[in-house]
Amino acid sequence: MVVTLLTLAVTLTGVDRAQPWRDELATWSAATRSLGDLARMVGTIDAATGPWYLLLHGWLALAGDSVTALRLPSVLAVSGAAGLTTVLGQRLLGAPAGLLAGLLFAVLPGTSRYGQEARPYALAAFLAVLATLLLVDVLGRGGWARWAGYAATVAALGLTHLVALTLLAAHAVIVLAPPRGRAGGTDPTPVGRYGRRPAGPRRRLGRWALALVPTALVLVPLVVLAGRQRSRQLDWVDLARPTDLTGLPGGLAQSAAVGGLLLGLAALGATRYGRRALPPTACLALPVLVLFAVALAVPIWVPRYLFFTVPFGCLLGGAALTLTPPARTDRALPTGRVRAGRATVPGGLAVVAVAGLLGLPDQVALRRTHEWPRAATVDYRGAARVVAAGQRPGDAVVYSPRDGWLFLDLGLAYHLGPDRPRDVLAVRDQAGRGDLWADECPRPAACLAGVERVWLVVAGRRTDPLAAVGGTKGEALRTGFTVTRVWPRSGLTVALLTR
Repeated sequence: MVVTLLTLAVTLTGVDRAQPWRDELATWSAATRSLGDLARMVGTIDAATGPWYLLLHGWLALAGDSVTALRLPSVLAVSGAAGLTTVLGQRLLGAPAGLLAGLLFAVLPGTSRYGQEARPYALAAFLAVLATLLLVDVLGRGGWARWAGYAATVAALGLTHLVALTLLAAHAVIVLAPPRGRAGGTDPTPVGRYGRRPAGPRRRLGRWALALVPTALVLVPLVVLAGRQRSRQLDWVDLARPTDLTGLPGGLAQSAAVGGLLLGLAALGATRYGRRALPPTACLALPVLVLFAVALAVPIWVPRYLFFTVPFGCLLGGAALTLTPPARTDRALPTGRVRAGRATVPGGLAVVAVAGLLGLPDQVALRRTHEWPRAATVDYRGAARVVAAGQRPGDAVVYSPRDGWLFLDLGLAYHLGPDRPRDVLAVRDQAGRGDLWADECPRPAACLAGVERVWLVVAGRRTDPLAAVGGTKGEALRTGFTVTRVWPRSGLTVALLTR
């Protein structure tokens, strides 16, 4: 409870300071559509995130679409993930290791970063830890009701974030791990309930596979649809390179210093605890290796997709911060809970505090902007304020580019609401098109007829924003309008054009 409340307090601090960035604008656009429009959109693009959009659709209908409301589900998810990390650590590595693991997760800049983002990564982390905890429990206690709970959680994990299903490679290793005897041994999973002889590897594997059959039936259609959309959804991603692995810890922790510290602690914890640390080690390493191997041939390597592995790195870090690993399983505990060895909680807390201090500059920076690098902010809010302060009845707005990933139109739509100028060139909006982008008028000059003032919003800082608009749209604007005033903002430029 303490870890959960600490994570909640840290993540709620400044939750609305950084304006929604382009990925969150996509979430807002999708989640605020009607159910029919949302279904049409996921048939065209972003099917893999469709279940998350559906969840947010219901939430925003109740809570509104303020920045805090958009991000609150993620805040709650990482707070729950921190609490479950503590519980899983207690089950596998002892109470001190579990406590320190949860605290370490709470102070990571990456926890705040993805906990303050209206995207599914925080929920995926929560479900990944929950699924692993349920697997550990069912391997120790058995029962088809527990298997059903585990399978349902895995299904929810896949519906939230398909890449997180790489966690199943680690779960297979946990299922196949050799059992330990009642007096001790090396199996990282609990012994059978009430000391009964645990099932053999083949039997455990068979039960695990059978439990996942309904999950597979639920997820296969989503996997197929998302696979068809991959080339369009991830056209900005390159094939993975070996050097990408070196930047992963810093990317997930949102701090090179904290990421390096966490990696070092995780390696130390895995080494010192040996086979006892097999579950968190597998859950940390195998999803990374599986995704990287696939990404060598298919462009899919995006570091933030692996945030769900961070709690397991913190588990190993918490193990490293204990003085001595537990030597055996206590005979008196029927579920095989760990009897902890000696541990220096004050010393571990000092290291957690150091991690928090190292990450403090990044904690401050990520509350200014969610873009990376931090200097690449796109100031949608600033542009919206310029337009709101100067617009008149009858004004129009034009965006360039219209088909990129900056979502200039969505940024102004979010901050200005229905009082924004008319999007004069949009002949079919995002909802009507079933997409994240609108269709523009094929004859811009004709669509601009009768408009006396145009707010032009272009990507990048431009001294001559009209020159940055290409094609027939640029020709129509340069022929019919002159620039009255220019407002450069971070990542974009606003210009007022008059006929």
